[in-house]
Amino acid sequence: MKLFLISGLSGSGKSVALKVLEDSDYYCVDNLPVELLPALIANLQQSGYSRCAVSIDVRSGGSMHELPHYIDQLKQRGVDVHLLFLDAQTDTLVKRFSETRRRHPLGDDKRTLPECVQQERELLNEISRIGHHIDTSDIGANTLRFWVKDFVQADRSKLTLLFQSFGFKYGVPLDSDLVFDVRCLPNPHYNEQLRPLTGRDAPVIEFLEQTASVQKMYGDIRRFVEEWLPCFIADNRNYLTVAIGCTGGQHRSVYLAEKLARHFKAGQQVLVRHRELSQHT
Repeated sequence: MKLFLISGLSGSGKSVALKVLEDSDYYCVDNLPVELLPALIANLQQSGYSRCAVSIDVRSGGSMHELPHYIDQLKQRGVDVHLLFLDAQTDTLVKRFSETRRRHPLGDDKRTLPECVQQERELLNEISRIGHHIDTSDIGANTLRFWVKDFVQADRSKLTLLFQSFGFKYGVPLDSDLVFDVRCLPNPHYNEQLRPLTGRDAPVIEFLEQTASVQKMYGDIRRFVEEWLPCFIADNRNYLTVAIGCTGGQHRSVYLAEKLARHFKAGQQVLVRHRELSQHT
C-alpha cells in the first residue's frame, strides 16, 4: 500500500493537491479524523487497494497530535507513507479567505482571521516538521498541480534534491531547507537587452557564465551541498530543498538553480522550481 497524506494550513491548496492524486488513480478521502486512519488503511488493503491519498487537518480536532504515532504504526505494518504539507504566508491565507468569504475552521466570535491562522499554524507545527513542504503563497493552482505531480512521481526510495529559485522582494519560500542569497552578484536586470529575459535564456546564460563572481558563487554553493548532502541522506530525508534567491527571481537565481540541477542530476534525483517564473507560466 502506498499512502500519501495531505495536510497543511486551511486555504493553502489541499483540495487542489488531493484532486491531483485522485486524477492519478489514488483512492482519496478528504477530512478524515486522525483516529480512523489505521482502520481505513486496513480495510482498503483487505479490499485490494494499493494506492490511497488522505487529507487530514485541524478539522480533525485535538487528535491531530496523534498523527505522527499513527504514521509510525502504519510504516511498521509495511505501508509506504509520505506526508505532503502545504503552507502559505499568513497575509496570503487571509486574502484567500476574504476573497472566497469562507469561514476559517477555527473561526469564532472571539478571534480575528489572522489569529485563527496563527493558532492553526501552532496546532500543526509538529506535523509540519515531518512532511515535505510546498509554500503556495506565490503560485497558482496550475503550478501547484505540477509540483504535486513531481512529488508523487519521485522515487521514494531515495532523497530528492530540489533546487528552487525565488526573489527576495517577494519573501523567502517557507519550504526552504537551505537558503543562498545571490543578490551581491552582477544583475542582468540593468542591461536593457537582458532585462525582459530569464536565467534560462542564452544571452543571460552567456552574460553570467562570463562573470567570475557568479562562477565562484556557483562553485561555493555546489561544494557546500556536495559536502553536506550525505548527512541529509543519512538522516533519512526524502527531500532537501535548496533555495537560491536574487532580487526579483528572474535572472541570477534561475541561472544558478538550473546549473546546480544539471550538475547534481548525474548522481541524484533532482527537481527544479522557479517560483517567480511560475507566476507567468
